[in-house]
Amino acid sequence: MKTVNPVDLERYVGTWYEIARFPHSFEKNLVGVTATYSLKNNGNIEVINQGYKNSLDGKLKRAKAFAKVPNPNEPGKLKVYFFWPFGGEYLILDLDEDYQWALVGSTSPNYLWILSRTPQIDRNLYQSIVDKAMELGYNVEKLELVLQKTSE
Repeated sequence: MKTVNPVDLERYVGTWYEIARFPHSFEKNLVGVTATYSLKNNGNIEVINQGYKNSLDGKLKRAKAFAKVPNPNEPGKLKVYFFWPFGGEYLILDLDEDYQWALVGSTSPNYLWILSRTPQIDRNLYQSIVDKAMELGYNVEKLELVLQKTSE
């Protein structure tokens, strides 16, 4: 699976809002989901995923992990470790030139996320990202929108 290259990880870190995703047991019934990435001194990336159970007023569920780039020549291919030593693929498949949205997946057809720097994105932009995912062979009918706050 071809990933974005180059990726400036210093620009990529920060908070991303989950706009849409394929359903998974580990995110079941979570809304208001965000992923926050920060660079560590050792070159790894701290990962904090969080969301609210069932409603934006629900109980906060948080998962902490770390990510690393196994091959510096492929900065768009990361491994995320929630349970060492088992790492999951995190492939940056498409990325806005201003780092305002990202399409993230893996070599498995079962993982796909649309992320944005804002809780909402324009409908036409969303459709163009979905179209890109479809071109890459993903079954976009499995995408589910993630409820987010309407403003910060």
